[in-house]
Amino acid sequence: MGCLPTKHVRDSPRSLGSHEAVAVAAESSCEKVDLPDFLNIATGTPFTVSEVEALYDLFRKISNSVIKDGLIHKEEFHLALFRSKSKKKQNLFGDRVFDLFDEKGNGVIEFGEFVRSLSVFHPDTPEEQKAAFAFRLYDLRQTGFIERHELKEMVLALLDESNLDITSDAVEMIVDTTFDQADANGDGRIDQEEWNVFTKDNPYVLRNMSLPYLKDITMIFPSFVIHSEVSGADMFV
Repeated sequence: MGCLPTKHVRDSPRSLGSHEAVAVAAESSCEKVDLPDFLNIATGTPFTVSEVEALYDLFRKISNSVIKDGLIHKEEFHLALFRSKSKKKQNLFGDRVFDLFDEKGNGVIEFGEFVRSLSVFHPDTPEEQKAAFAFRLYDLRQTGFIERHELKEMVLALLDESNLDITSDAVEMIVDTTFDQADANGDGRIDQEEWNVFTKDNPYVLRNMSLPYLKDITMIFPSFVIHSEVSGADMFV
């Protein structure tokens, strides 16, 4: 791909489609970019091809914000999606979401992983998929069960992310109440089936698993902050 001086481009990237704009921007800067297979990536998600193209513009900005390699590293993920400052301590909630987005487990998020994982938060995604993602979020040790101590760790992390300060007794009450309702067989841990029943009976648990603006991705350019808006009275676990 040769270099295309900006003055030779009659249409500005703003007036072009996302696919063409990325190509023009790349050529104008003499940067060789192999565009993803947008159609293939969109398959199996609620996103249209044009929406995936718009997400690629966002992905390129995030993935080149700190380390310019076209991959999203954990620091970039925190900065872009959680508005975390680099000096802020690591948050378990943010780290767990990053780990789930990083499907290959290689420490970075590729574009396909970004789209597929973000699609879970689309309002049109079935509740079963949202519940499965949330279950994996709480299953810190990846044992196939949510243990009491894992739930407590995540509750504390969510409180920290939401800048909420409640007493340790209140945290214990949240954990006890959740297990009283979800641990149907009383074995001291919550399995996937029990979790599915619990989320169906308590739909507020998945309230933060839907981001309405994902339905308007080509109309607006959202900040894509996955922020747990949790109040003391609305704590979902």
